[in-house]
Amino acid sequence: MSESDDGGATLPDDLAGVRRRLIDWYEADHREHPWRETDDPYAILVSEIMSQQTQLDRVVDAWRDFLDRWPTVESLANAARGDVVSFWSDHSLGYNNRAKYLHEAAGQIVDDYGGEFPETPAELQELMGVGPYTANAVASFAFNNGDAVVDTNVKRVLYRAFDIPDDDTEFERVAGELMPEGKSRVWNNAIMELGGVACGKTPRCDVAGCPWREWCHAYETGDFTAPDVPTQPSFEGSRRQFRGRVIETLGEYDELGLDELGPRIRVDYTPDGDHGREWLRGLLNDLSDDGLVDLTDREETMVVSLRE
Repeated sequence: MSESDDGGATLPDDLAGVRRRLIDWYEADHREHPWRETDDPYAILVSEIMSQQTQLDRVVDAWRDFLDRWPTVESLANAARGDVVSFWSDHSLGYNNRAKYLHEAAGQIVDDYGGEFPETPAELQELMGVGPYTANAVASFAFNNGDAVVDTNVKRVLYRAFDIPDDDTEFERVAGELMPEGKSRVWNNAIMELGGVACGKTPRCDVAGCPWREWCHAYETGDFTAPDVPTQPSFEGSRRQFRGRVIETLGEYDELGLDELGPRIRVDYTPDGDHGREWLRGLLNDLSDDGLVDLTDREETMVVSLRE
């Protein structure tokens, strides 16, 4: 094992072998997500935004439907924002502000970049709603021009395989050292696949034919502990579900008063109850702050409409 120059975590001496094994394993067999079959940055950006905190089995059909409706970044930029948000809600993608940001990012690409996608992680982060992880993923998968991706799955792999301490700086350093130069597209796909298929919370080392068993500290010691992984919050009955119902309902009406909207989004709505006007106002204030709805005080009630 070789030690880093600053005395940090160690990696195997045979880094070339480590890299080759993982890439060969991935290229021999991997999950067939449709966005892996393209290098179109627009399609990849849509997949990355949709996949944030949303289960992949809900993303595939939504991604295809979205691209059928808005096949280019120009068509999305020219769409009505309310239509994009309603689509998001109809497909149970949650967190409707992501639809708003994606729509605004499309406008930036058309207006500020002449319809040409920026190609580096730093440039991509200038787009609305695109953080470091998403920017790096798009740069990697569309342009083969990214840095090493470090998500929850990658951290779990590095922690177990090479006994890397649970420290973000070390994860970033080791991930960067492992990635072969000029191969961010295949490498980032491969290491995330390893974490998703072979090195999940319950490891499947032998069943999945993990290519790193020869070097893996956890496989050698039998200690498969890993950093805590946040669980996906339940969608049914959640605040984001009711936010989605508000957007979906308002897509059918020009405007609604509180007591007209309330029963349409939850069956137990009672104006003065626990899930009544006060609860609904809080939900709508959040949506207004996110730029998704307009609230107008009219006589003795509040009227709600989708923001254009």
